[in-house]
Amino acid sequence: MSAVKSKPAAKTKPFDPAEYLDTPEAIAAYMTEALETGDPSFVADALGIIARARGMSEVAREAGVSRESLYRALSPDGNPEFGTVLRVARALGLRLTVTPEPNKAA
Repeated sequence: MSAVKSKPAAKTKPFDPAEYLDTPEAIAAYMTEALETGDPSFVADALGIIARARGMSEVAREAGVSRESLYRALSPDGNPEFGTVLRVARALGLRLTVTPEPNKAA
């Protein structure tokens, strides 16, 4: 009876979307998709992921908040003030815009 040789287990690592947010277009598309979910915690988390992709310390400095506060506010459990969201978006080079939702009565 011959021994069955097994293949070594595949090595995996957790998926980190920040690794793929390397252009302004990718960042804008990611943030647009997050906003379209309508989920405030997902939007805050998406901003945090984008901030990590750009460098959390630099974003915090440009937004006028501490790095630790920014990590907390933009975590999946965070609840940033709207002013913080706007300052972070500006620090990231993003502009939030509003468009009418299709098929909604005004």
